[in-house]
Formats: sequence, structure tokens, C-alpha cells
Amino acid sequence: MKRGKSTVDPAPPSTLFLFGAHGDLVKRLLMPALYNLARDGLLDTDLHIVGVDHNQVSDQEFADRLHDFILEQARAKDPEGAEKAIDPKVWATLAERISYITGDFTDDETYQTIGRKIQDTGIGNAVFYLATSPRFFREVSRRLGKAGLLYEKPQAYRRVVVEKPFGSDLPSAEGLNHDLLQDMSEAQIYRIDHYLGKETVQNIMVSRFSNGIFEAFWNNHYIDHVQITAAETVGVEGRGNFYDSIGALRDMVPNHLFQLLAMVAMEPPAAFGADAVRGEKAKVIGAIRPWTRQEALANSVRAQYAAGNGQPGYLEEPKVDPASQTETYVALKVMVDNWRWVGVPFYLRTGKRLAVRDTEIAICFKQAPYAQFRDTEVARLKPNYLTIQIQPNEGIFFDLQAKRPGPALVMEDVKLGFAYKDYFQMAPSTGYETLIYDCLTGDQTLFQRADNIENGWRAVQPFIDAWAEAGEVHAYPAGSEGPEAADQLLARDGRKWHSLR
Repeated sequence: MKRGKSTVDPAPPSTLFLFGAHGDLVKRLLMPALYNLARDGLLDTDLHIVGVDHNQVSDQEFADRLHDFILEQARAKDPEGAEKAIDPKVWATLAERISYITGDFTDDETYQTIGRKIQDTGIGNAVFYLATSPRFFREVSRRLGKAGLLYEKPQAYRRVVVEKPFGSDLPSAEGLNHDLLQDMSEAQIYRIDHYLGKETVQNIMVSRFSNGIFEAFWNNHYIDHVQITAAETVGVEGRGNFYDSIGALRDMVPNHLFQLLAMVAMEPPAAFGADAVRGEKAKVIGAIRPWTRQEALANSVRAQYAAGNGQPGYLEEPKVDPASQTETYVALKVMVDNWRWVGVPFYLRTGKRLAVRDTEIAICFKQAPYAQFRDTEVARLKPNYLTIQIQPNEGIFFDLQAKRPGPALVMEDVKLGFAYKDYFQMAPSTGYETLIYDCLTGDQTLFQRADNIENGWRAVQPFIDAWAEAGEVHAYPAGSEGPEAADQLLARDGRKWHSLR
């Protein structure tokens, strides 16, 4: 949904506590997003931002560091236009409401200080954003509850935002949900997936359910298969310790890729309220066929990038175990066993150090049953794709066949569609703006519910278990389109991957 000053009211006054205030998430994404919201007039003038971390800094030092980091990021992207990245008046107003608490997440005194801060602001509403290592999620939640900071009253909401990874497998995700719900209600928990903050992801539902042309063929009668791709050109970017402990499957599939799958495959909700939308998404993920371990091995490929195209291999990255078997690429085939999608395979792939940066959903339609043209063989006809481009060239495109002008009957691929940049003026954003705004206003539509999280882990658990016992870790050159084994995964079904752009 396109938001603007003329159609959306500012979020209500609140105090936003950023746990892990000196981490990259706060500096690179959350604080720039908060600035953008302030720039667009979507933050109340009584919104207070409070950093919480163990580092000893003053309020002014904390605000100055955030300001300087935003400028550094802008300068790296556009050296000449960096100074325009921050409006001094907007920042001055925002900086007045930025403060800092030095504290240990495991110390009750930290939470007493937080309680006093809420009292000092005179605002009952509070959001606790856990931009921390996952090992602190339970600890912070438990101590917030123990300190009485999660108790809600009229005109005084209390909400907790939990970043991913939410668990590392099904048992740990179930355990974390159980523990969080000991301290607060489901309505207070905002499990965030930044992919859902992207305009093009939100547009999937709008495109599907507001355009009657799509519904008629959005089913297994006309769709042959669906491909969901999240390709990155970067490696682990200095996060070797973290990445080596999770890998591509845990990092991307049960959250980002399954959320995209759910948006494409969900049934029309009865209403566009949070519960209705999240209920339909949970049903789709819950309908993914549970493979046996043998089937999981047959329907998956895991791989690791090796040196290539002037780039180092994964095992050469800093802080990575030289004997690591952690995958940096994964390709999966999953089936959604419900009335609409039975028999339609969903192919998912994600990887690092690939040829291009490309996140897309490619919906492949069944070929025409028969076509006869002069000097044209049926086998030469190509399938039609509807491609929803999430990034970097946001838009929706339809591939079809047309005759090339001239006396001979020669068929040519053509593309119809629209690019966001050609139709809309899009202000710079991090993708977190919508999610932060929705949290402040109490809209959980774009946040994951407990059953959605657990259904996602339930679907990937067979792959985790199968890989723990067997399965080859393939290699692919850095800068390539991935391992040959991933191509073979589709080739055995008579299909091939949609080319990376």
C-alpha cells in the first residue's frame, strides 16, 4: 500500500526501545527507516527513541553516531549528493527525542531504568525492539515480564518486536514461541520479516485480488510450476561466525522464501484484517507436503561457493571453519497439497556469491496443448512466465511469444509489464518503514504468527534431518548461476530455471 502524508495519520506517541543499539541492524536499517518516517510526517512528535546496549555513551554521542552513520552510507552510494540525505530540520527534531541507556540485558537494574524512562516520558505506549543476537530473545522477554513492563492498560500498549532467526529448527521455534507467550499475549508479539516490508511483496496481494483477470487462471489448471529465487552477489560480509552456524536453508527458506510462497499461493482472505490474512498464509505453509528423509534428499540441493571470477571461496572467508559443510546455496522442490495447487511444484532457490542480485517469483504457465504454424515446430514454443520482480528492478512482467515482422514466420520473446520506477516516485527506503509504522499503529498483517513460524520450520525439518545424516555438499564457482545439481533438479521434471537477470 502506498502511504503518504495526505492519507495516513502519524503513528501514536510511544517510546521505542532499541535493544542492541550499537549493532548493524539499528545503524544500517532501523535508524534510517525512522528518519524516513519522520521525514514523511509519519511519526508523532512525542515518539521517543531509546537505545539500550552495554556500551558507555551519552545521549548526544549516541545520536551523533547514528547521524554520522546515515551520512556515511549515503556518501558511499552518492558522494556528491550525500549531504541531501538528511534534512537538518527533520534530524534536529528527531535527535531531541533520541536517548540512550547503558545496561546489561541480563541485569534487572537495566529494566528498572527502562521503567523509569517510560515514566519520565509520560507516555504509556512502549515498543521493545529486540535487534539483538537470538540468544537474548528469551532473556530480554523474561526480564521485561518480570519487571512488569509488558503489562498493558488502556491507552498504554506494550509490544515486542523479534527479529529473525526465530529458532533454528522446529523444536527450538516451538520452544521460543512457548517462552515468549509465558510473558505476553500473541497480540503483543511482532515477529518481523523485512521482506514483507518491500512494496513489491505487498503488491502481490493487491495484484492478485484486485485484478479479476488473474483469478481465473491462478490454479493448477493453468499454472505448470512456480519458481521463487533470492540470489545475492555478496558473500558472508564478515559475518562468518554467524553464517557458518545457520547456512542458507535456515537463513532464508522458512522465513523469506516461504513468506513469498504464501503470498502467491494463499486463498483470498475473507477480509484484509491481520487475523484473516495471516490465517490464510498459515494454511498454505501448513499444506506443504512433509517429505520423508529420503524424499527430502531427492528433492533438494545444497552447495557452497568456491573461488571463482576473482572472488574467494566460502572456506577462505574470515571466521569460517576451513572444514565447514555449511551450505551457501540451497534449491528445493516442495508441493502444496491443497485443492488449488495439488500437482504444481514450487521450486525455491537462494544463494550467495551468484552472478546477479535478483529476487523474483516466476510463475510458469502450461504450454498451449497444440500449435501448428508454417515451418514452426511445436517443441520450439516456449512457456509463458509471469514474473514478479522483488528486487532490484521492482515490477511485474509477462513473457509471451509474438511474430517478428517479415515474410517468414519467426517467433520472438516479448515482454509486457510495468516497472515501479516508471510509474511511481519512490522515496529512498530501507524496507523497514512500513513494518515499524505498522508496529507502532498495531497492525500485525505483515508480521508472522506463531503457527506460521512453526509450519515453516515443520516444512524444512525433513531437509535439516536428512542433511544431518547424508547428502552431498556441491560446489559452484563464485559469480556463477549456481551448481549444476540445481539445474538437474528441474531437468529431471522436464523443466529449467528462469534465467537470472
